[in-house]
Amino acid sequence: MRHPPRLSALLAGAALTMASTALALMGTASGAAAAPDCTVEYSVSNQWAGGFQGAVTVTNGSAALNGWSLGFGLPAGQVVSQGWGGKWSQSGTNVSVVNESWNAALGTGAKVTAGFIASWTGTNTAPTAFTLNGTACATNGTTPTPTPTAPTTPPTVPPTTPPTTPPTTPPTTPPTSPPPTPVSGAPELGVAGNKFVDQNGAVRRLLGVNRSGGEFMCVQGHGIWDGPVDDASVRAIADWKANTVRIPLNEECWLGLDNIKPEYRGTNYVNAVRDLVTKVLAHGMTPVLELHWTYGQYTGNSSGCPDVHATCQKPMPNAQYTPGFWTSVANTFKNDERVVFDLFNEPYPDRATSTAAQAWSCWRDGGTCPGIGYQVAGMQDLLDAVRATGAKNLVLVPGIAYSNDLSQWLQHRPADPAANLGAAWHVYNFNTCSTETCWNETLAPVAAQVPLLAGEIGENTCGHAFIDRVMKWFDDRGLSYLGWTWNTWNCTSGPALISSYDGTPTAFGIGLRDHLRALTS
Repeated sequence: MRHPPRLSALLAGAALTMASTALALMGTASGAAAAPDCTVEYSVSNQWAGGFQGAVTVTNGSAALNGWSLGFGLPAGQVVSQGWGGKWSQSGTNVSVVNESWNAALGTGAKVTAGFIASWTGTNTAPTAFTLNGTACATNGTTPTPTPTAPTTPPTVPPTTPPTTPPTTPPTTPPTSPPPTPVSGAPELGVAGNKFVDQNGAVRRLLGVNRSGGEFMCVQGHGIWDGPVDDASVRAIADWKANTVRIPLNEECWLGLDNIKPEYRGTNYVNAVRDLVTKVLAHGMTPVLELHWTYGQYTGNSSGCPDVHATCQKPMPNAQYTPGFWTSVANTFKNDERVVFDLFNEPYPDRATSTAAQAWSCWRDGGTCPGIGYQVAGMQDLLDAVRATGAKNLVLVPGIAYSNDLSQWLQHRPADPAANLGAAWHVYNFNTCSTETCWNETLAPVAAQVPLLAGEIGENTCGHAFIDRVMKWFDDRGLSYLGWTWNTWNCTSGPALISSYDGTPTAFGIGLRDHLRALTS
């Protein structure tokens, strides 16, 4: 994100672990040797006494659909209590899921995922028969039995009006029969389906602020933090009812490169970061360590600075230092899974390359990228560096276009052997993807499959009308967000939440503070 003019050149843009039960259900038109009409994957990601969390992923193998309904039977008395990704209803043992307005289009070969919470007694048996728009799908590759035209049991086609009792958005808390008990204090975060969960399996949302300073003060020779980071200033963040603090870092300062003043680099810098992480954890909040500024000379389109050193946002991390940075950070915190890693602030390879395909390839795989004059470390390289240390901490991976574009995130996401990966996204009122229409089209499909954190939300109006819209959209879907930034800057030069480190809000910050407090009241 932007920093005040006194700091550096402004950027051109800102941006359970239960074993799954899976069965492939493939259907064709009765008696025909054709491509399957649909493929369904059913999974249980979390189960406890009397309840479980499941998901159904449908792949359309027929002509493109503009509106879909999935029908299936729960064979052992399970009862759906909450659902998302579609409008859920249940009559007897028969369950119906009808598309939402934002995911009605289902092209040939396209997938859609709907998740749910249900109760169970006896044996939690998986369903074995599904229909898509009334057409039966085969089980385990066999030919389906044609759907009867006059069923003797309640129909599996969707009702003519949307159900009014089951909620249509992801639950923000676990089910009540009985729910997993959330751990106290900062949790060890993991991923279950498209949710962040703690070590008890309770669903968690990351809601809080960014604490800028560690990315720029050291490289500019002014110190390590911008403003106090004592216990009182961290307590002030917690007083807003924040549960997460994102901490931007500088790779040259962490690695101790000799262009940084000795008092602000290497061991001194690392110890300062460790100390702040300890304070954040002591106040029950999750620390998110994020790599903000990196080495590598870039003078192309939308360059933030001509400097080879880590004095501004570069389009991509570099292969020379950044994997080593994450190896060091991961080794430092791998024994504390309450600490989250955010791989890179705001990639923008799309500004350097000529096509989206090149940009996303560069983003994931790195190497020699068109328009970037240094060897790039891709998101897969950085994730590999973290996992090679044995660290199983939650890792967040941003998109392109200053983290404002997730349109091909799912297709290019890096492979994670720890299966503990979430998506990161940034939005400001001046970004390209700053409308509910864009969020419905590009964010909702990602959020249906993986946990999503808006790592930076803000506006340069010194008000909060825009972030109010962002927070509502995210609240409606049980998603996570962090405000930029907990610094006492003039908000006309960049969004600033506070005018004093005692937590006094700016006009912009009032919107986030009051909203966070209302969520926990």
